Amino acid sequence: MSLITISIAALILALIGVPLFIVLGCVALAAFFHNGIDPSAVSVEIYRLASAPTILTIPLFTFAGYLLAESNAPKRLFRFTNAMLSWMPGGVAIVGLCLCAFFTAFTGASGVTIVALGGLIYPILMGRGHSDKFTMGFITTSGSLGLLFPPSLPIILYGIVAGVDIDQLFKAGIVPGVLLIVGLAIYSILKSGKNNERGKFELSEAIASFKGAFFELLLPIAVLVGIYGGFVTVTEAAAFTAFYILIIECFVYKDLSLTKDVPGIIKDSMTMVGAILIILCCALGLTNFLVDEEVPNQLFTAFSGVLTNKYAFLLFLNVFLLIVGSLMDIFSAIIVVVPLILPLAQQFDIHPIHLAIVFLTNLEIGYITPPVGINLFISSIRFKRPITELYRSALPFLFILLICLAIITYVPAISLLWVQ
Repeated sequence: MSLITISIAALILALIGVPLFIVLGCVALAAFFHNGIDPSAVSVEIYRLASAPTILTIPLFTFAGYLLAESNAPKRLFRFTNAMLSWMPGGVAIVGLCLCAFFTAFTGASGVTIVALGGLIYPILMGRGHSDKFTMGFITTSGSLGLLFPPSLPIILYGIVAGVDIDQLFKAGIVPGVLLIVGLAIYSILKSGKNNERGKFELSEAIASFKGAFFELLLPIAVLVGIYGGFVTVTEAAAFTAFYILIIECFVYKDLSLTKDVPGIIKDSMTMVGAILIILCCALGLTNFLVDEEVPNQLFTAFSGVLTNKYAFLLFLNVFLLIVGSLMDIFSAIIVVVPLILPLAQQFDIHPIHLAIVFLTNLEIGYITPPVGINLFISSIRFKRPITELYRSALPFLFILLICLAIITYVPAISLLWVQ
C-alpha cells in the first residue's frame, strides 16, 4: 500500500463523514505498517501527553465555561457592560463584543457563545436601530472573538502541541486580541449612524449592575493576577476557576442546581473535552510519522524556490491557514497542522510566540470565512437564516479582521510586546 493510496483512502473516509479521530488513527496505523514501524511507539507519546501537568487545564476551564454559559451570568454581565458603555455611539455593539470575547475565552467554543448570547444580543441591537444585516454579521463574527485571551483552550492546546510556554502565550494574545475588538468596535461605531438610539449613563444602574455581577467580574482579574503575579500555576488557576464558578453559580446566585443541572453540564463539557483528547491522541501517531519522515523539511525544499523570505512565507501561511480554519475546527487544526509548520517557521527565523498568535488569529477568522466557516452554519441554524444571507452579512466583518490580521502578521512587536 503506497502513501498515495493511504492519502486517497483518508480523503474518502473524511468525505463520507467518518469522524476525524478515526481517519487520523487509521492513516497513522497504515503509515506505520507501510514503513515497518511498530505502532506501539505511539503509546509513549500518549503517556507523555497524559503526564503533562497542563493537560488538566483543558477539562477544568471547559467545565468552568459551560457553567457560566448555562447560568444567568450572561444576563448579569450584559446588564453591567450595557450600563457602563451603552451611552457611546455603537455602545451596545461594543458591549456585545466585550461580552462575547469574555465567554469565548472561557468556553473555547464559538458555538456556545452564539447560542448562549445570540438570542440576548440580537433583539437589543435591533431595538437600538441597527440593521438586520449588521446584527447577523455582528453575532456571527463575535462568536469566535476572544480565542486569543486567557484562559482560551486553543492557546493551551497550542502550547501543549508546540511545546511553547503557555504563560507566555497568554501574555502574547492580549494585545492582538484587543486589536481585533478595537477594529470591530470602530466599524460598529461608524455603522451606528445618527438614527441609532443610545442609552443613558445612570450611576444608580451602574452600581446596581456592578453589585449584581460582582463575583463574576472578579474572576478574570483573579485568574490573571494569580498567574502573572506568580501566586499560582496555570493548572492551579484552572482548578480555582472551576471550583469558584461552581460555588457562586450554585450557592451564591443559585442559578444552577448541584443535583439537577450540574451533572448534565459535566456530561456536555466532558464530551467536548473527550473529543479533543481522542483527536489529539490519534493525531500523535500521524504527526510523529510525518516528522520522522522529514515531511516538513521536504515541504521547505519544495517551496524554497517560491518562498524566498519570511514575509512571503507569512503571506502563504495566512492564505493556507484561512482555508484550514474554514474547513476544520480549531482544535483539530492545531493538532494536525502545527507540527508541520513549526519546522518551516524555524527555517525562516519566525519567533515561535509570534507564529502561535498568527496561527490562532487565522483560525479565529476562519470560523467566519465562506463557504464553510463553522460560525456561519451555527448562526444559520440558530436564527433560521439561509447560509448565503450569512455570507453577505459577515463579509464586512471579515474584511476588518483581515486588516487586523495583516497588522498582527507583519508587526511582530504586537505579539511580543509582553514576551520576555
